[in-house]
Amino acid sequence: LFAGVCCCCAALRPRYKRLVDNIFPEDPKDGLVKADMEKLTFYAVSAPEKLDRIGAYLAERLSRDVVRHRYGYVLIAMEALDQLLMACHSQSIKPFVESFLHMVAKLLESGEPKLQVLGTNSFVKFANIEEDTPSYHRRYDFFVSRFSAMCHSCDHDPETQTEIRIAGIRGIQGVVRKTVNDELRATIWEPQHMDKIVPSLLFNMQKIDDIDSRVGPPSSPTGGEKEENPALLAENCFRELLGRATYGNMNNAVRPVFAHLDHHRLWDPNEFAVSCFKIIMYSIQAQYSHHVIQEILGHLDVRKRDSPRVRAGIIQVLLEAVAIAAKGSIGPTVLEVFNTLLKHLRISVDFELGDRRSSAGSATFSTSSKESDERIVQNAIIQTIGFFGSNLPDYQRSEIMMFIMGKVPVFGATSQSLDTSHLGDLGTRRIQIMLLRSLLMVTSGYKATTITNALPPPFLDPLLSPSLMEDSELRQLVLEILHNLIDRHDNRAKLRGIRIIPDVSDLKIKRDKISRQDVSFMKKHGQQLYRHIYLGCKEEDNVQKNFELLFTSLALTTIELANEEVVIDLIRLAIALQDIAIINEDNLPMFNRCGVMALVAAYLNFLSQMIAVPAFCQHVSKVIETRSLEASYFLPETIFKDKCNLPKSLEKHEKDLFFLTNKIAESLGGSGYSVERLSVPYVPQVT
Repeated sequence: LFAGVCCCCAALRPRYKRLVDNIFPEDPKDGLVKADMEKLTFYAVSAPEKLDRIGAYLAERLSRDVVRHRYGYVLIAMEALDQLLMACHSQSIKPFVESFLHMVAKLLESGEPKLQVLGTNSFVKFANIEEDTPSYHRRYDFFVSRFSAMCHSCDHDPETQTEIRIAGIRGIQGVVRKTVNDELRATIWEPQHMDKIVPSLLFNMQKIDDIDSRVGPPSSPTGGEKEENPALLAENCFRELLGRATYGNMNNAVRPVFAHLDHHRLWDPNEFAVSCFKIIMYSIQAQYSHHVIQEILGHLDVRKRDSPRVRAGIIQVLLEAVAIAAKGSIGPTVLEVFNTLLKHLRISVDFELGDRRSSAGSATFSTSSKESDERIVQNAIIQTIGFFGSNLPDYQRSEIMMFIMGKVPVFGATSQSLDTSHLGDLGTRRIQIMLLRSLLMVTSGYKATTITNALPPPFLDPLLSPSLMEDSELRQLVLEILHNLIDRHDNRAKLRGIRIIPDVSDLKIKRDKISRQDVSFMKKHGQQLYRHIYLGCKEEDNVQKNFELLFTSLALTTIELANEEVVIDLIRLAIALQDIAIINEDNLPMFNRCGVMALVAAYLNFLSQMIAVPAFCQHVSKVIETRSLEASYFLPETIFKDKCNLPKSLEKHEKDLFFLTNKIAESLGGSGYSVERLSVPYVPQVT
């Protein structure tokens, strides 16, 4: 009687329940009953309105089996769900999906790693299914939280730990793909989700052994490598996430990176931070690069009172980001980058001098250590400014040159210059040197069509200011910047080092005919250049490099800007420099006097060969030959040696050792030069 009742009850049960029950074998080791599964699938496709009930019943069975630890039946239930999902794409699949996701959640909540992996695999399969209609009510908050937690698994068994972490990363990847493909794609970009997803991926990326594998454009690891290595899988997911980011949600994806790097103190050392931002810059769409740069600048402002090494680490990250962005679109952030960097340059100098003052009586070691750390920050800033500036198109680069020059504190400067009033003379000098070093890097490789474009008055006037002549290093930087801008034919390398050049034609100097604009420039501003060189030769703290740069300045002016009138002016300037050394009204040391004499010899030797007037060349050669025999310390090859015997005075020297104005005028006059002005001694004019 009891058996008969059971048979009747089974016959009265709904058909979908009987079909579901039939797919489960008596022994779970036998696996899913395929024939009955085909029947269930056919029934679900034929009667899609029953899908929600099938899903609910399968969920009920699975929940019961999970509680009873009947994991074999759990596996069969999930396999059946996966097959039904793949087979059914009708409108009625929506309620079935809710049951499916409820079962996946049950598996993820269990403490059994195998079930967590099983649930993840099913979710990933579901994520790859394109539904016919979007779901406007479904949310994935639980899955984001759960998969993120799995990414941080700390299971005592390393293999299980890796397995769970890989499952968590694949789950996050599934959530991203599913939500991005849905109409309601914006939900995944909400900060509460990104604050879980991004740190989870970065946590796993940190575990990679070979950092170099992350630093380039997106790589293509094989499928096996990605599945086995959490770091590679996390990196691939991170790239995919960033690649899908749009204008409105880019910042939400990037900000958690800063929080992660701050929390784990990954700015010093900053290898991981650099690699992260390289991945970001290569993965996002090029037109959004400026968003990332703005975020880095903002974070630098936030961390402006952190240790020097942390700030240097952030600046280096900025450099790497700029290096990649410069190849594409930097957008409207150009001036903002420079403004922020210059502000932090001043802050760093302030900190350096503050440490020096506050530790006047403390241990030397800590003081010098802090100072050297701040120098690291300053060098990183200069390197970033230089690299950024040198990669800009010429029209933007000229604006940046003006912008930086406007920040240099000089006498009579505008209100735009950096405020160094509280830094004192030492701080002001440090700021001047670093801004000029930045400017030197920005001007490197800059080719202006005319010298007027390269050296407009608002740029030239502060560059040649007396405020930038008070220090040997400052004068060197000013001259090197002038060389960058004047040398339009790359002749500077051929002129390196001050020497008597036997045959200038061997240098293969490149030059063009002097343009009308260049002639006009020299009429307006030539006196400024001459005065700067003249006063630069009178400074007591000049070293060999100063004389070398002064020689190069004269030579480049001759090549690029000298017509017949300018040649006469340059000869007058050279004779005036010789008089500085002979008369010595400024009480210069003997080394400086001999250095000026050597400079004049090297330059007139170069000039005479460039204009190729035989009588002029002969006079210059004769003086040089006499000096080599009687006063070799008047020649650069001797005076700039380490051990050079200096004369006690120059008063007793014969005229044969000097370049004479009347001889030069006579030689040039015979070749058609207008030499009347040679008889008028050069006097520096205040412009």
